[in-house]
Amino acid sequence: MPDSLAESPVSNAADWTVSELSGALKRTVEDSFGHVRVRGEISGYRGPHSSGHAYFSLKDQNARLDAVVWKGNFGRLKIRPEEGLEVVAIGRITTFPGKSSYQIVIEQLEFAGAGAIMAMLEERKRRLAAEGLFAPERKRRPPFLPRVIGVVTSPTGAVIRDILHRLNDRFPRHVLVWPVRVQGDTSGAEVSAAIRGFNAIQAGGAIPRPDVLIVARGGGSLEDLLGFSEESVVRAAAESAIPLISAVGHETDVTLIDFAADLRAPTPTAAAEMAVPVRADLVAELARLDARRRAGLARALDRQRSELRALSRLLPSADAVLAVPRQRLDLAGQRLPRALKANAGAHRLALTRIEGRLTPQLLAGALTRRGERLGDIAARLPRGLAVNTSSHRLRLTRDEGRLRLLAQALRERGRRGRDRLENAQARLVRCRRQQAAERAGRLDAVAKLLTALSYKGVLARGYALVRDASGAPVHAAAGIAAGDAMEIEFRDGRVAVSATAAAGPDAPPSPARPARKPKSRAASPLPEGPRQPTLFDN
Repeated sequence: MPDSLAESPVSNAADWTVSELSGALKRTVEDSFGHVRVRGEISGYRGPHSSGHAYFSLKDQNARLDAVVWKGNFGRLKIRPEEGLEVVAIGRITTFPGKSSYQIVIEQLEFAGAGAIMAMLEERKRRLAAEGLFAPERKRRPPFLPRVIGVVTSPTGAVIRDILHRLNDRFPRHVLVWPVRVQGDTSGAEVSAAIRGFNAIQAGGAIPRPDVLIVARGGGSLEDLLGFSEESVVRAAAESAIPLISAVGHETDVTLIDFAADLRAPTPTAAAEMAVPVRADLVAELARLDARRRAGLARALDRQRSELRALSRLLPSADAVLAVPRQRLDLAGQRLPRALKANAGAHRLALTRIEGRLTPQLLAGALTRRGERLGDIAARLPRGLAVNTSSHRLRLTRDEGRLRLLAQALRERGRRGRDRLENAQARLVRCRRQQAAERAGRLDAVAKLLTALSYKGVLARGYALVRDASGAPVHAAAGIAAGDAMEIEFRDGRVAVSATAAAGPDAPPSPARPARKPKSRAASPLPEGPRQPTLFDN
């Protein structure tokens, strides 16, 4: 055999399958990096997967690390992943055999310092501003004097007391407080829910709808104020139909809700001052305006009085005004007698012309024609009455036939109803009797079963029930000590006894009792028939 076909040396190393090698690498990586903190920038984040898990990468200048957040941990994250956000990820390193790669399973996310927070806020501000949420034309001026003021803040802090104190000093108004957490993981969700809740109140309902809203919080660090820069809070403030005043932090503190609000106050106290005017100033202004109104009215009356006096001097006298009408009346009085005579002559001439046509023969002819017409009507009256009477009699005959048929149908319907009622009554009686019989049978069966399962039946067969001093049944002799008081219940009564010795391996046997005389079966109170087994049967 040639040397080239000689057998090669055999290695002692064991063969690995791909799955075994991947599992070994996975255990090695997880044991070496069980809990790590990795700082990097989020890259490739597109929101949660349809399964609820989130997949993205952490990168820096020279490397990239795959990351995953399981569905159960995603809802508990203090901050939500965002593209380009620099964070510190806390979790464990593991491998994914399906891709021969390693990744970090994130359990917590933290901001990588104030710079990362500012970068995230700037990116969020730019994105929301591009949507037009900060546009000046969206902002509205709050009412000059609101009737109801809604305040979104913590009910236990000093902010709400400062606002109420300032409102009482300037102009007391009705205030509705929506309590929220102003710091923590749930702060943003509670503030946005409060703003939308105030907007959902219907006007004229049991709870008055606010005319202006104040979102207030005291000063704090950049991390403390993050809840008022969340996207949900900004969108709720921009969508609010009620004018909103933002008063978060001190004058140097800036949050994203300040840009979406209609007004921004440097402090919560300043927000109260923006919401209402000073009542004393309004009263003084009203007094000043009322004085000006009174002085203006007095001056107007004086001016009009002077003008009236000047115009009255230009009016003519009464004699000059009545001279022409008086002359016209005198001329008409002179012409009146002649006009009356002429009118009477004209009427007399008209009567004379009519007199020739009103003769007795003319009136007699008119009476004769009217009499003939009346005679014709009287001759036609009997025939018309007869025809009318016959038509009514025929109609009554037809109606009488219909009424008879209707009465017969009603009598037949009543007869059938009585028959159905009697049948239903008979079936009801039979059903009641059958139901009563069935219930009596079930009651007898249950009574027999109760008698069979009762321990009284066991006692009636000659057994006894032992109870301790508290009345609890005694199931074993091991728990009885010498001198214990007990009670034995027989079929016909109970007997109080006392233990003379403790039960045990060295305890003397109990004296034999005389054989009990068997009782006849007729003395047993148990019912005849098959008996159900009990716990006392051997």
